[in-house]
Amino acid sequence: MKKQYDILVIGSGIGGLVSALVLAKEGLKVCVLEKNNQYGGNLQTFSRDKLIFDTGVHYLGGLSEGQNLHQYFTYLDIIQDLNLEKMDENGFDKITFDNDEIEYPHSQGYENFVEQLSKIFPEEKENLTKYVEEIQNVCNQFPRYNLVGEGKYDEEILYINAKEFIKSITSNKKLQAVLSGSNFLYAGASETPLYVHALTVNSYIQSTYKCTNGGSQISKLLIKQLRNYGAEVYKHSEVSEMIFDVENVLKSVKTKNGKGFFAKKFISNIELRTTMNMVGKDRLKKSFTNRINDLKPISSCFSVYIVLKPKTFKHFNFNYYHYKNESQVWNQSDYSEENWPESYMLSSTVSKQNPEFAESLTILTYMNYDEVKRWENTFHTVAENQERGQEYEDFKSEKAEKLISEIEKKFPELRSQIKAVHTSSPLSYRDYIGGYKGNMYGYKKDSSNPMKTIFSPKTKVSNLFLTGQSVNMHGILGCTIGAFVTCSEILGKELIDERLTQVLKQTNEK
Repeated sequence: MKKQYDILVIGSGIGGLVSALVLAKEGLKVCVLEKNNQYGGNLQTFSRDKLIFDTGVHYLGGLSEGQNLHQYFTYLDIIQDLNLEKMDENGFDKITFDNDEIEYPHSQGYENFVEQLSKIFPEEKENLTKYVEEIQNVCNQFPRYNLVGEGKYDEEILYINAKEFIKSITSNKKLQAVLSGSNFLYAGASETPLYVHALTVNSYIQSTYKCTNGGSQISKLLIKQLRNYGAEVYKHSEVSEMIFDVENVLKSVKTKNGKGFFAKKFISNIELRTTMNMVGKDRLKKSFTNRINDLKPISSCFSVYIVLKPKTFKHFNFNYYHYKNESQVWNQSDYSEENWPESYMLSSTVSKQNPEFAESLTILTYMNYDEVKRWENTFHTVAENQERGQEYEDFKSEKAEKLISEIEKKFPELRSQIKAVHTSSPLSYRDYIGGYKGNMYGYKKDSSNPMKTIFSPKTKVSNLFLTGQSVNMHGILGCTIGAFVTCSEILGKELIDERLTQVLKQTNEK
């Protein structure tokens, strides 16, 4: 007898894992297939020189008791096992610029956010208060943002532009740049809608944490819970084919190693284009396939991971977002090779033996896929290891040198404190995360046409559903909420509301 699951999830990014766990908790027979050696998509970590580095999750928001991600993780029964370190309350992010000594803080807590920036911009206190109020108002329009909300959001809110909104808050150019300064978190561009900015920054203002020992602990805990509920999870299982019956109902999938998996319903947590190609364009509406083909991927990134010599570099418990000048904040990915990098994000990992010092640094900056296109026919993962050659290694070394030179302007002693340097390019993001052209966060969202990038989890194939960063919002919180929206389509909104209302009641009783 062939084995049949109730639900088969393709891809183990956080959207796929959360969807699988929500359904397994309801007694469904669930299976998750992952192509890589490690589960978790953007939650993956890697080890170099006996240190752990994050690929995608550098810090999390909304994890204090009573806040939304804390409540979602409470329902998933993983919150109590997370190892977290709270970041600097008076500046978890610091926005900096060339030729400006001031470090402009983004602080935890709405009042504190206003208070700390008001010290630098005393005449802007009222505007800053308005800013945090409006950010909260936008977030409260989305029912699942607060777990259970009334009705649907007003679509008008999707058409507000983030950059224009911030300009309407204050005419101070420097403050505009400071309020927009962490937009690397969603690859902010001049067309980005306000709701993307608001949903991203709001939870960090509520509270900000780092995962001690890396973000992969989230996927490990979700896998552990899945197994507790009898789900089956397989890695090295890349789905290569979808098999349909005569009525265009998805019957099974086949993996690259030739195994068949049968299920009643399927959830795709992989790249939208890949899903579309496997389903076959003839089974989908032409308008839908055209829409996907027209989507523009968000820029990718180049990362430098620095292993530091022990007890040489003082640890800082916040992130730097640095720009050469304030005019670049909304167009960082439009760089010329001569001016690269226009900006960077820099974070520090504390040494466990010597907490005053850092053991490593991570630097991220934008990089367009075209820069690595000549090597796109090579694949380099633990599961599929092809060498890209010396030219590629030289390319990465040259880029790392340029980026480190920029950091040296802030930390002149850095070179003497480096023990080893490791890098990743847009091809690493493509191979490990599965993003089209190595994109960081799915597809570019545009306030003039916001509906183009908002997809229903339901597809024209009656038993195929979608989840993940390409479907709605990216990020840990965005993909977690998205997973609950996907599960609402399978289990019914009322049941999901009921389960999440129980979590809210428990929180209120404490």
